Amino acid sequence: MTYEHVLSVVKKHLMEAIDGLEESQVEPSRSMRDLGANSLDIVEVVSRSMRELKVKVPRAELSKLTDIDGLVQVLVRAGTQAPAGPPA
Repeated sequence: MTYEHVLSVVKKHLMEAIDGLEESQVEPSRSMRDLGANSLDIVEVVSRSMRELKVKVPRAELSKLTDIDGLVQVLVRAGTQAPAGPPA
């Protein structure tokens, strides 16, 4: 799972959630709030992105994020980690 792929998924869901948002406006250094997203939009974008990428990220980790780059990096890490097995 590459950074570019995850970023494209997040961009797609952002543009669906925010009316009038252009792909060229979505820069990794910006926050979703900078782009006009409200709290519900953000939850929707994160949920849809995780569902499409088939990954799960703990809420505590998501709450620390400040920009789109942070979200993409967390999703990439979640997608590249092998599922945890039972303790040895």
